Amino acid sequence: MRELTAKSDAKGLFYAVGHLLLLVATGSLVFLSFSRSMWWALAVALWVHGIVYSFVPGLVTHELSHGTVFKTRWLNAFFLRFYSLISMVSFHHYKRSHTFHHIYTLFPEGDREAELPVDPTLRFVWLIRILTFDVLLFVRVIWGTLVLAITGKFKGWFKVEWSEAIFPEKEDKDRQKAMAFARWTLLFHASILAIAVVFELWMLPVVVTLGSFVATWWRTLVGMTMHVGLRDNVADFRKCARSVRIDPISRFLYWNMNYHIEHHMYGAIPCYNLPKLSAEIAWDMPEPRTIGSAWREMYQTWRRQQLEPEYQFDTPVPNEQPGAEFSTLAASLGDLGAETLTDNQNNPAEDGPIDLHDSPLFSDHDHKE
Repeated sequence: MRELTAKSDAKGLFYAVGHLLLLVATGSLVFLSFSRSMWWALAVALWVHGIVYSFVPGLVTHELSHGTVFKTRWLNAFFLRFYSLISMVSFHHYKRSHTFHHIYTLFPEGDREAELPVDPTLRFVWLIRILTFDVLLFVRVIWGTLVLAITGKFKGWFKVEWSEAIFPEKEDKDRQKAMAFARWTLLFHASILAIAVVFELWMLPVVVTLGSFVATWWRTLVGMTMHVGLRDNVADFRKCARSVRIDPISRFLYWNMNYHIEHHMYGAIPCYNLPKLSAEIAWDMPEPRTIGSAWREMYQTWRRQQLEPEYQFDTPVPNEQPGAEFSTLAASLGDLGAETLTDNQNNPAEDGPIDLHDSPLFSDHDHKE
């Protein structure tokens, strides 16, 4: 198992640069179609560009936030900032929130990043948003970034109560860093708009600033399968996370996060080693769902929850043992949290509700990025 935690700059560049090259290629098709007034081709190119780009916020930036992609730390820090900048992700906020998500996965007192229950019904308005341009999400992200940049407060797309709980002090160093990065983000995208106006590159802000909000349907269909409908307050990751089978292209765009149970069990293992990990521990894992079966499971669970609010899908697992654990805290976190966190190997189910204000997460750990 130890060799699977080995980081590789070459493999990291394959994913980080590969994803960027796809963005450049699809973005170039948008420019080309626009310049030749090929409107149908423009619509298709922008749609494909959006599909590729939509996997950046919260997915590409997710794995980079774990600090497991590159052996060389500055490469990980560079690409984390680059992808966060272009997709308007507040990675300082995300890293802190996601650390709690890994320590207390679906324990409601300590994990408000993944809140249940979630309605997976594909309603008309929602379908329009994810199939075209999600203007509502765009406005919320812009507003949240603007408020954070000016006031240091979390509004808009941020979960306000949760954000204030994990950043209880206005003088918190990471809050200040998040505020500064929000300013750089606004400056960057304002510069993109200015360049577009000066040089009449009208597709530049469409490709760079708006791109990640276009055609988010596949990222939504794949990403929502992670935890929706599953059990909370359980220490067995096989029951509170879901792995799915998808095609190789989608696995690349998703940075192998379809192996989501495996990721939660061993968050220190880089995304490119998750397929090998999955093969090694397959004997002790539930059968991976397809996207279709996962959504049927989610929808049927939601329907039943309307009659039985306490119901949650209990995934059948091999070798089930009450109270079983499948990873240490250090294995589950990777480089997400402060060093002091990895010294605590306790089971959150036994420790009770988390005291956010006393957490060692509030130390300065920017060097771990």
